[in-house]
Amino acid sequence: MTRWRLVDTGPLAGPANMAVDEALLLHFDPAASLPVLRLYGWEPPAFSVGRFQRAEEALHLERCTAAGIPVVRRITGGGVIYHAAELTYAVVCATRHISDARGVKESFRALTGFLLRFYGDLGIDASWAVDSRSRDGRLGVRTPLCFAGQEEYDIVADGRKIGGNAQRRLKDVIFQHGSVPLRCALAEALPFFRQPPPGLLEGATSLAQLGVAADPARLRGRLAAAFAESLGVDLVPAPLTAEEEATSARLGAERYGKAAWNLYGETP
Repeated sequence: MTRWRLVDTGPLAGPANMAVDEALLLHFDPAASLPVLRLYGWEPPAFSVGRFQRAEEALHLERCTAAGIPVVRRITGGGVIYHAAELTYAVVCATRHISDARGVKESFRALTGFLLRFYGDLGIDASWAVDSRSRDGRLGVRTPLCFAGQEEYDIVADGRKIGGNAQRRLKDVIFQHGSVPLRCALAEALPFFRQPPPGLLEGATSLAQLGVAADPARLRGRLAAAFAESLGVDLVPAPLTAEEEATSARLGAERYGKAAWNLYGETP
C-alpha cells in the first residue's frame, strides 16, 4: 500500500489555510515526496475567491469588512465560496499516485470517489452530478458562485449539490481541495453576494439537512478512513515539516495577509 501523509491542522483562519495549502504544494517533490491528505476547517468563517476571480465583482467587500469576514484567494479556480461549518480537505500528490490520472477529468473522478464512499457510509445516497442529472440538466455552466453551478464530478445528494471541489494541475503534480458542509450556511452569506442566483439555497444541501449530525472530529476520522479505503492507501499522521511551517508563515504574511493578492490577484 502506498503511504500518504495525513496532516490534520484543525480549524485555522482563512489566510493561514490558504498559505498552508500553497506551502504543501510548493514543497512537494513528485519524484520523492509522500503524497498528502490534509484535513482542516475555517475559524472564523471566510470567503474564498477563485484564482482568477475579481472579488469585488462577486462580493460587497465593504460589507465583508464591516462584518469582520476575511476574503482570501485560492490557488485553484472557480467561483466564490463561503466557508463556515464545514470539513475541508486538500490533496497533494503526483500523477503516478493515482491509478487513473491521464487527464483532469479522470483524476478528478478518482480523487472525489472517496467522498461517495464517505457519504454512503453515513447512509446518504450520493452520486456524481454526471450520473444524476435529468436529461435537460446543464453541467459546467460558469457562475461567480461555486455552489450555483454543477460540474460533471461534483457530488450531489437528494438532487442538490453538497460541497464543492477544485483542482490545479502542475507538471506531474495534482493539487485538489474541497469541502463537506456540516450545515448549510449559505443563508448567512447571501447579504454579501452582489447577485446571488435564484434558487441558490434550494440547489445546495449539507449533512445536517440530510439528517446527519455528528462530532466534527469523528467525521474527520470517517473521512480519512473513506479516503484510505477508496484509494487503497495507508494514511500516516504527520505534522507540517519545519520547512512547510516556515513557508506557510511567510506566505501568510507576504501574500494571504495582503488585500492586493486576496482581492485583486496581484503579487505584493
